[in-house]
Amino acid sequence: MMKNNTVVYTLNQKAYINLTNRCSNRCDFCIRNGRETFYDYYLWLDKEPSASEVIKQLEPFLSYDEFVFCGFGEPLFRFDVILEVAEYLKSKGKKTRLNTNGQADLILLQRDAAKEIKGLIDIVSISLNASDAEKYQSICHCSFGVEGFYSMLRFAQSCKNQGIKTVLSVVDYIGQEEIEKAKKIARKLGVELRIRKYAK
Repeated sequence: MMKNNTVVYTLNQKAYINLTNRCSNRCDFCIRNGRETFYDYYLWLDKEPSASEVIKQLEPFLSYDEFVFCGFGEPLFRFDVILEVAEYLKSKGKKTRLNTNGQADLILLQRDAAKEIKGLIDIVSISLNASDAEKYQSICHCSFGVEGFYSMLRFAQSCKNQGIKTVLSVVDYIGQEEIEKAKKIARKLGVELRIRKYAK
């Protein structure tokens, strides 16, 4: 097990790219709560990798077909690195996915994130995790307050409008009643909903 700076790791025939430990949320159910590792991968970073460092580390993994921006933090905080690495991966004919809390317009301010990732990211998976802003804030503890929930919905709509495959996800931790309400939100936006198992 590598004890620090694990940037690329693999699970279920996919390669994952861990760019940062920064996050605008502190979710009650986050997989990193009280953990040093995830599937024996140590994902806490001593430093954030540059795009060139990520690309160099990806070279041994180019036999994989799908690459996912996901780790112990919110990838949108490294947006320019995502763009450069995704461009490299697309040049190799690879499928790309971004797992995110969706707070793009709050993290990136004036940038149109959905427009910028079009053609570079094939799938955007956005953590919904609650049916309204107050419930979202009570379990996700967003540093942007309740606006984090609305930002997430705006980003989901923008990605769908750009023709990017967009998936909302919830953790079954939130309970069946909230899951049913989440299904209604996904239907209203015209996107898929994925229900994830809570990893204790």
